[in-house]
Amino acid sequence: MESALAVPRLPPHDPGTPVLSVVDMHTGGEPLRIVLAGCPEVSGPTLLAKRRYMRQHLDHVRRRLMFEPRGHRDMYGAVLVPSELPDAHLGVLFLHNEGYSSMCGHAVLALGRFALDFGLVPAPAAGTREARVNIHCPCGLVTAFVACEDGRSQGPVRFHSVPAFVLATDLMVDVPGHGKVVVDIAYGGAFYAFVSAEKLGLDICSAKTRDLVDAASAVTEAVKAQFKINHPDSEDLAFLYGTILTDGKDAYTKEPTTNICVFADEQVDRSPTGSGVTARIALQIHKGLLELNQARAFKSSATGSVFTGKAVREAKCGDFKAVIVEVSGQAHYTGTASFIVEDDDPLRDGFLLK
Repeated sequence: MESALAVPRLPPHDPGTPVLSVVDMHTGGEPLRIVLAGCPEVSGPTLLAKRRYMRQHLDHVRRRLMFEPRGHRDMYGAVLVPSELPDAHLGVLFLHNEGYSSMCGHAVLALGRFALDFGLVPAPAAGTREARVNIHCPCGLVTAFVACEDGRSQGPVRFHSVPAFVLATDLMVDVPGHGKVVVDIAYGGAFYAFVSAEKLGLDICSAKTRDLVDAASAVTEAVKAQFKINHPDSEDLAFLYGTILTDGKDAYTKEPTTNICVFADEQVDRSPTGSGVTARIALQIHKGLLELNQARAFKSSATGSVFTGKAVREAKCGDFKAVIVEVSGQAHYTGTASFIVEDDDPLRDGFLLK
């Protein structure tokens, strides 16, 4: 006789609060929680307007999905919305512990698979080995190329970025606890500060994660206080997302170069960071350390997962010389869930422990 526990059904919950249905994935260890249903309509004529609307009116959805007890401080999410761009198959808003990002490479790699497998793009023709998925991110249109077989995703995904460029090199900032530190700032759909962990007295491969987080966060706050970020297209994109600590191996080698990304509110990326790889390649191209179509491997010091990247062509972003970067990685499905709310739950909208 089959147990009643084996029959899927929702527990008691507030019928007036929509059930949030999600698919969970990860790319190189970095989670992605994709909202299937339950998020109210996100209003706005453009994707950036929708991003502002969600921040102002629907932030409880982000908190419920990202924060404890349903998530954790390093959870990452995606809400799919219509795009105003005629070439886009879908639009996406990215969620994290502090708010809403402008770009997320690990999410794009996962969403490429998801869009194909869940029918958000036309079924590829018989014999097609790679499907194209146009994803409108807040930073612009990003194209994912999904390896497929018999119309289903199979294997790795690659994407072509928005124009990536260098905002500043050899910028001297005063970092509390570390003194004067030289950093670079580059854009790969989001702005990052780059600095070798060694300049902060740390070994990227052996240091404790907490020490790396503290150092990277100190750099982020110092840059925010001492340098104004500008983007030629939109003020919505003009913010420092985080700091990426590296092993200092910026010159080309066949061996992977290791880094760790600390973004938002001390959130640690488990993957090598897709938008970070994009920005770091733009930086290496700018410094003459890498050539067009010269591929490099980038390893996460958190999990050892690897992305590969290369600049595939030159571009422009405003007056900045830029490059279009291709990033490749592997995403995996981890499960599905339905999240409910009880009306008498004082922690219904979640919480974070520091």
